[in-house]
Amino acid sequence: MTRRPVWVLLLSRLRGPDGRIPTRTRWITVAAIVAAVVVTSVAGIFWALIAIIGLIGLIFGIATLVNGSAPRVGLRSRKAGVLATGVSLVLLLVGAGANTAVQQVGGDRDGRSAIAGPTTSAVPSATPTPTPEPVATEEEVQEAVPIPFAAVTVEDATVDVGNTAVTVIGANGEKVTTYLVKYVDGVEVSRSVVREETTREPVNEVTTNGTRVPPPPVAAPVVVNNGCDPNYEGACVPIASDVDCAGGSGNGPGYTTGPVRIVGSDIYDLDRDGDGIACDS
Repeated sequence: MTRRPVWVLLLSRLRGPDGRIPTRTRWITVAAIVAAVVVTSVAGIFWALIAIIGLIGLIFGIATLVNGSAPRVGLRSRKAGVLATGVSLVLLLVGAGANTAVQQVGGDRDGRSAIAGPTTSAVPSATPTPTPEPVATEEEVQEAVPIPFAAVTVEDATVDVGNTAVTVIGANGEKVTTYLVKYVDGVEVSRSVVREETTREPVNEVTTNGTRVPPPPVAAPVVVNNGCDPNYEGACVPIASDVDCAGGSGNGPGYTTGPVRIVGSDIYDLDRDGDGIACDS
């Protein structure tokens, strides 16, 4: 007795007394197939089932090639086994590839990827690196700058004209300015003046100029003594419009015999050699 395939037996049970499948049974079967496709698609296992069917068909196809036939599944020759193996291999590859793509781009409503079997947690997305917040700091900075001294000239009536001297030596002062400096990530972005103070006053340089005019020298008073000029001693030098040494080349009208010592002004120019003694030759 020839064994009929399983699917033939199942199909024969669906037939009615007239040997035909009732219309109601056909619609129920089509509805069941559509429902199975929808349910497996929603659950994310449709392509996994296709791959499983392909794997089962591949096993039966290989068994048919080895044994020559597999009548229980309707494969009665190696030719049928080759065809079944090819179709099953296509189903296996298509189902496995599509199922992998679904796992990578989709997941169920709970955030878990749907696969044929137990669900696994989806791989968490990488947390983006937060942008570092800029670090703002501030500090007070002091800067000292010199204050230059000034040059001043004053007049002093107690000093003779033409006399000039520096009476006070000049010195620079100092001013300290305090700034509030703000930084962002260590780079200065602004500064403002907080306060200014003079820590040392400058000392002006003073130059003194004399303005006093000295009086002219006072000539020694001429004292007439016995008709002799008091500018001479040792011999009498007469007071006249001109006096010459006696025995000299002068023409008078007055003459004196020497030697005479000059004690005042040699008003008659008697000391020709300037040694303070006149008419000594």
